[in-house]
Amino acid sequence: MSRDYKFKSVEDLVFSDDFMFGAVMREPEICKGVLERLLKIKIEHIEYPELQKQITPYYAQKGVRLDVYVADCDKVFDVECQTYKIDDIGYRTRYYQSMIDIDTLLKGNSYSDLKESYILFICLNDPFEKKLPVYTFERVCKENKDVSLNDKTHHIIFNASAWETEQDRELKEFLSFVKNNEAHSDFTKEVAKMVQTKKFENTFINEYLAWNLHDQDVEKRAKREGRLAGIAEGRKAGIAEGRKAGIAEGKISAYTDLIRDGLISVKDASKKLGIAEEDLKAYL
Repeated sequence: MSRDYKFKSVEDLVFSDDFMFGAVMREPEICKGVLERLLKIKIEHIEYPELQKQITPYYAQKGVRLDVYVADCDKVFDVECQTYKIDDIGYRTRYYQSMIDIDTLLKGNSYSDLKESYILFICLNDPFEKKLPVYTFERVCKENKDVSLNDKTHHIIFNASAWETEQDRELKEFLSFVKNNEAHSDFTKEVAKMVQTKKFENTFINEYLAWNLHDQDVEKRAKREGRLAGIAEGRKAGIAEGRKAGIAEGKISAYTDLIRDGLISVKDASKKLGIAEEDLKAYL
């Protein structure tokens, strides 16, 4: 889905905005608290989150930029926050999973060293339009649901727009905060306080402005290259059409000469050229 880039002032940023989300989730205790509420598990240890981690395999040009990529001793988490609806979320989770696994294996590890992984999307809008607050996807046998592939991958989509129907209190409060930007629980108030703190940090402000300039430049370049590609394609198509038209005109001219010399009839010439006799006569 293509979107026109819109710059948002630092003062207007909320937790769900891409850059603010990454910056706040860079705080270990907040990141840990978010993960524990999303997954309803206790996390004993967490490595320092990597903001907008870039994973690009050496043999591939297309990398993936993960919003927050964190790990504890035996698990790895990718947490994404989507403020707009995306139609290809299934393909995204598939691709992100492959990049996370490749990132692990390229460090010299074996398949058995792959960690249990969680790809988590927090969406402001319902990507599947089934009004569920949580969509959990794991690999089980189609013929027998008791048989699991047990590959330790978990893809979970959170729909903040359905926060009211969530039964777990802490998750409900968190999804409500993401959707409405209103903090009511102790934890969401802590997150909201961190959001406001970031807005006055010079490092955050400078990084955000630089990030915006970079993304604006990327979008402008993409549009420019798209226009140039369109012009080039148009020229190429025009040349091809002109060439075909020239060839056709040459054939008609040759056959009209033969007709004038009495070497071929209009009827036979029209069959050879694949055009109507009346149209061919217009050239005589």
